[in-house]
Amino acid sequence: QLFAQTFLFSINEGLMALFFLLVGLELKRGFLDGGLSNSSQIALPAFAALGGMVVPALIYLLINQDNGIALRGWSTPVATDIAFALGVLSLFGRRVPTGLKLFLLALAIFDDIGAILIFAIFYSHGISYFFLALSFILVLVLYLLNVLFVRSMFLYLLLGACLWLALLYSGIHPTIGGVLLAFAIPADGVKVVSPAQKLEKILHPYVAYFIMPLFALANAGFNLSELTIQILQAKVVLGIVFGLFIGKQMGVFGFSWALIMLKRAKLPKNTSWFAFYGVTLLCGIGFTMSLFLGTLSFQNVGALYLSEVRIGVIIGSALSGLVGALVLTRAFRVKQNRSREG
Repeated sequence: QLFAQTFLFSINEGLMALFFLLVGLELKRGFLDGGLSNSSQIALPAFAALGGMVVPALIYLLINQDNGIALRGWSTPVATDIAFALGVLSLFGRRVPTGLKLFLLALAIFDDIGAILIFAIFYSHGISYFFLALSFILVLVLYLLNVLFVRSMFLYLLLGACLWLALLYSGIHPTIGGVLLAFAIPADGVKVVSPAQKLEKILHPYVAYFIMPLFALANAGFNLSELTIQILQAKVVLGIVFGLFIGKQMGVFGFSWALIMLKRAKLPKNTSWFAFYGVTLLCGIGFTMSLFLGTLSFQNVGALYLSEVRIGVIIGSALSGLVGALVLTRAFRVKQNRSREG
C-alpha cells in the first residue's frame, strides 16, 4: 500500500507538474501569437468555456445535493481533455473548417485556465505561510530573470523544482508550479527559437506518450467486477455522466448561442450550427483532466468513490466522443451533399 501511495504521489503531484508546465507553455503561445492574440478571437470561446464549466458543476451538485461527501466531486465534470477532443475532430481531416478547430483550441485554453484556478482555490489545505511566502519569492525571482533577459534553461528549471517543493509544503497543489514556471520562461525568441518554444517541443512527446498514458493507467483502471447495476446508479456516477454528456454540451452550446444571438460574437467561418453542436459534444470528453480532478476530490475518502469517479468519467467521456463523432459525420455529409448540388 505504501508503494502504491508513493507511486500515485509521484504521478499525480510530480509528473503532472510537467504536464501543467506544457499546458502553461501552450497557453502562453496562444496568448502571444496563437488563437488568442487579439480580442476578437477571445469572446466566443471564453464565454463558451465558462458555460462548459458552470452548467456541468450545477448538474452534478443538483444530483448529489443530499450527500455531503459526494458534493466534493463537483469539479470532476467541468474539464475537457483537449487531446482526446482534438483527436476525435482530427478524424474528419480537411472537412473540419479551420475556424471550428481554432474555436475548440481556444476554448480548451480557457478551460485549462479554469481548471488551474480550481486547483489553486479548492485543493489547497493546511496552508503554511512560510512556504507560501517562499513560493512567492521564487516566482518573483523567476519573473525577474525574464525581465533581465536571462536565457539559461537550467536556471529556470532549477528554480522551478524549488518552487514545486515550496508549493508542496505550503499546502497548495504543487502542479500549479508548472504553470507559473511556464509563464516565466522567455517566449520572445532571441535567435530562431525561444526557450519556451524549445522546452515545449522537448516536453511534448514525453507528456503525450509517457506521462498521460501512465497517469491514465494509474488512475483510470477499475475491476470489471465493480461494474454493477448498483454502482451505475450511484449519484456520483450519474452526476459525472450527466455533467459531462449533458452539462458540457448545454453549457458550451447554450452560452455560445446566447452570445451570438446578442451579436457579441459570430459563428466560426464556414461552420453550420449542426457541426458546431457536434464540437460542443466533444467538449464532454473529460477523461484525464476529469480523472485528475476527481482523484483530488476523493483521494482521502475511500476506494468506492474513486471507482465511481473512474466509471463516471469513462462513460461520460465515451458517450460524448461517440455521439459527437456521429453528429459531425452527419453534419459534414450534409455539407458535402449541398456542395455537390450547388
